[in-house]
Formats: sequence, C-alpha cells, structure tokens
Amino acid sequence: MTDHEGDTARHRRPLRADAQRNEDKLLEAAATAFAREGAGASVKDIARAAGVGVGTLYRRFPSKELLIEAVYRQEVQRLCEAAPHLTATLPPRDALRTWMEHFIDFMTAKQGMADALAVVLTDDNEKLHTRALLADAIAHLLAPGTGTSVTRPGVDAQDVLMALGGISLMAAGEQQRDLATRLIDLLLHGVVTG
Repeated sequence: MTDHEGDTARHRRPLRADAQRNEDKLLEAAATAFAREGAGASVKDIARAAGVGVGTLYRRFPSKELLIEAVYRQEVQRLCEAAPHLTATLPPRDALRTWMEHFIDFMTAKQGMADALAVVLTDDNEKLHTRALLADAIAHLLAPGTGTSVTRPGVDAQDVLMALGGISLMAAGEQQRDLATRLIDLLLHGVVTG
C-alpha cells in the first residue's frame, strides 16, 4: 500500500446515503469473513455476502489491505462507542462484562487479519492511539462502578486492557472461545467487588 492509498483511506469525503449503506454492508461482510477465514477471505465472496458487485468493493477499497484497515478501524470505533451505551443501559458489572466479551470477539477477528494488519498498521503511534482509545472506553466502564463501590479501588484501565489482550491470546492459542469467557470471569473477580 502506498502512502497515497493510506491517505485516501483515512481522508474520504462523505458518501451519499446509498453509497454509505453499501460501504457499511461491505465492512460488515468483510469483518465476518476475516474473522472466519482470516486475511485470505475472498473479496468476491465478501462482495456477494454484502449484496454488491465486486466493482463496488474495489471502487471503495482498491486493495484488500485497505479493506482490512477499514474493517479494523470500524471495529475499534464500534467497540469504543459501545462503552457509553452499555454504561447507560446496564449495571456497572454487567456493562463491563458485556464489553469484555465484545473485546474478545474483536480480538478474534483481528487475529484472523493479523498478517495483513502487520503490513497495514506499521505506525507505532497508530497502535498507541488505538490502545489509548480502548483504555478510555474501559475507564468509562469502570467509572460508574467506582462511584458505587462496585469497582475495586486502584483498578487501572490500561491493566485491564492488557489482561484482556492476554486472555484473547490464550483463548486463540487454545482455539477455545469458552476459555475466554471463563478467564473474563476470573478477571472480573479482581476488578469488581461483588
């Protein structure tokens, strides 16, 4: 991918409503395909699953790397945007647990794209920025529990993020999604009081 392609991927003008719907469908289908098949997923199959032609996919994402990068960015954004919604609709412990499960699902999809992401996301500042966004989401989830003595004092959002990253790696290595859920339960015992 050239610098120009990366700039194009990040600085696009707003889309018409129908084009935005097509892009959303493409990103959704791509996220599913990459989680299931890894970066080798067929772009033709992704376009078909999204209900659009492969030409539409390539007009929006001229390379598979740009599609993978867009999926990754969208999934990070969704994960971060979920935190305020969860804290507004669930008790603190349940909101945190639900977000942790979403995080593991995100990491599973990311691991399916790991080889391609290693090529696309080479900027350390970008990685640090993503980590900061995710830690901010966790801090947002911890805050209501701190105010009600549900969250243990001194719990650091970065530490929780690193623990979740470790859980996702262990569960992926064992290829056991249920292991991640059990480990999340153990992590929650260290984060919340009840």
